[in-house]
Amino acid sequence: MNELLLGLLTFFTSTIAGVVGIGGGMMLIAILPAFLPLNALIPVHGLTQMSSNFSRAVFGYKDVQYETIPKFLIGSIAGIALFASILSMISLEYVPLFIGVYILLSLWSQKFNDKIKKYENYYLVGFLQTGLSIVVGATGPLTMTLLLKDYKDKDKVVATGAALMSITHILKVFVFMYFGFVFFDYIGIIVAMIIGAVAGSYAGTKLRDKIDGKKFLMLLKVLLTILAIKVIIGVFL
Repeated sequence: MNELLLGLLTFFTSTIAGVVGIGGGMMLIAILPAFLPLNALIPVHGLTQMSSNFSRAVFGYKDVQYETIPKFLIGSIAGIALFASILSMISLEYVPLFIGVYILLSLWSQKFNDKIKKYENYYLVGFLQTGLSIVVGATGPLTMTLLLKDYKDKDKVVATGAALMSITHILKVFVFMYFGFVFFDYIGIIVAMIIGAVAGSYAGTKLRDKIDGKKFLMLLKVLLTILAIKVIIGVFL
């Protein structure tokens, strides 16, 4: 019964991510504690999100901006290697706060964007997003914030974001396997969620065509803003 319910919930969250490019993963990680023990939460979520993002990138392969991938991949490998090796030594309590503030300033402050432009690139975003993803749930908006500045076409933003997030989740899954997490213990739930994730990606890709480009970009900015505020509030609660 849990498998069926989680499959349907994953379909719903993956459809939202397929339309807007973000938000589905954060909704899903908020739901999962009701179904999974804490030690399984991030590994199972990571594997499901890998399926959701990879399938979304495949369905939108014509719109993926492939020039971003090598830079992001190099940054991601460096990030995950560093954060996995020092995980037990660092306090990450306030990292979500900095991520949330960065997203808000990036979206709404032209002065901030003018100053940060020379430092902001896919190597750095890959390093931070993938490295921090093994401990912080809200790293996806980092990529989407940068893509939103570089590309104005909604399909390019969503498909490329999905391709880059796939890299983050694939590397994260390998880290959890290295640390000994046994995915097979949750095979029924994982299969149901992967089916829901892929079906949701397909549905979301089809529904995205129905949204006007300008409305889409404003919707994405509003959703990113809500997620950033939620992350900031979460640090203090």
